[in-house]
Amino acid sequence: MSNLAKFMEDAELALRDAGIPESGREAASLMQFAIARDRAFLIAHPEYQLNEQQAEEYKSAVERRASREPFQYIVGRQEFYGLDFLVTPDVLIPRPETEILVEKAIEILEVLQGGRILEIGVGSGCISVAILKNCPKVSSMAADVSEPSIKVASQNAAMHHVDGRLELTYSDVYSEIGPECFDLIISNPPYVPQDEIAGLQPEVRDHEPHLALTDGATGLTVVGRIVAGARERLVKGGYLLIEIGFGQSRSVLEMFCETEWSNVEFLPDLQGIPRILAARTAK
Repeated sequence: MSNLAKFMEDAELALRDAGIPESGREAASLMQFAIARDRAFLIAHPEYQLNEQQAEEYKSAVERRASREPFQYIVGRQEFYGLDFLVTPDVLIPRPETEILVEKAIEILEVLQGGRILEIGVGSGCISVAILKNCPKVSSMAADVSEPSIKVASQNAAMHHVDGRLELTYSDVYSEIGPECFDLIISNPPYVPQDEIAGLQPEVRDHEPHLALTDGATGLTVVGRIVAGARERLVKGGYLLIEIGFGQSRSVLEMFCETEWSNVEFLPDLQGIPRILAARTAK
């Protein structure tokens, strides 16, 4: 049977032929997953002989990745805001730009010294869980229209021991949210315009849940619903944070009434693109 180095060499070629960037790194990462060893072991033991189960696990993982299935769905995990999260094809893979959303929320909640938040579209739970993990005096209600994603979020909340402060509920935006008012409403909604879906990377277009990617229209439908109902569900001086897409800031700004909101701004991502809407209700 081939040794570790030969398996990885063949995998790198297969992934390169499939158009996978950094095919060598991905081949190594998949090997770490298949044999449950770290990168140092791969470097130190190129002669290691995989057993039959490990070999089949690795071949399957490489085939899946060559079909452009996301690495994160293959291994079932993704790091976000320094925490490890379970991910399945039922939820979006957490992304670095969403960490800006979490960072701003934590900044606000630390000033408030606690509070109650509402997350619209919980997905994997990475946003609420990361906030709760860093803000022990905060509690959250988090809603989604996908029952499978609520299950994943519940698993992640339990894994990080914040499930006692996270209330998960099925709701289409605010449809099932009661009269409670929150200190902060936060969301990474489906904001990709439908006509841009075809141009996305195969990993996103063909594997991530379209329900969480797009509203099936302009990408602003759900954002508009969140903004429209936010003020009556926020305490006076409460905050609204929403992740938005490229070129959407001007249209989103037009959704706000100056007499009802004291401050509306956009925070840039690492490419300088206005990525996070941050607004505060008038007191």
